[in-house]
Amino acid sequence: MPKIVDIEDTPNPNAVKFTLVEPLTWGVSHSYENADQAKDDELASALFNIAHVSNVFYVDKWLTVTQDGGADWPVLVRLVAVPIRAAPAAQAQSAAAVFAARASIDALCEADQIRLDAINTLLDAQIRPYLKSDGGDLHVVALDGNQLSVHYQGACGTCPSSISGTLRGIENLVRAIEPDMDVIAV
Repeated sequence: MPKIVDIEDTPNPNAVKFTLVEPLTWGVSHSYENADQAKDDELASALFNIAHVSNVFYVDKWLTVTQDGGADWPVLVRLVAVPIRAAPAAQAQSAAAVFAARASIDALCEADQIRLDAINTLLDAQIRPYLKSDGGDLHVVALDGNQLSVHYQGACGTCPSSISGTLRGIENLVRAIEPDMDVIAV
């Protein structure tokens, strides 16, 4: 039963980040944009059963809940805190399970896999820590020639700045190692 240590606003006015004492997972992120996607996840399903919850994202010791804009945050925070506190803490996950969850995009040739690994290393060092501190993350979904497709998760998924400024910042950073790369959000 994770205890909530802190509740923080995010740059997205419709998202709040909960920081927990105990982890919900060990490095495996869970991101759901609707109740149907979350049907096999007990915690996310319980959160989507609360009116106005529109997105759930969690990894390790934090969870972000996004609402549709129709709820008062102080009231909604009290409601979503109940299933968060009732959720079990993460059990020890095997290294194989974590590795499988972090596996790279399938079916890339060796040269593209090397390129993707370099891009992910750069994103891990210079982008993801900041997105995570704001209650979000990003997942690389495709590398096709000189086009990198990313999907924002958590608070970043519906934040207006993620599609404009943050995306351009990511593209400029990636272009330091891949000068012709275009980055798109999907």
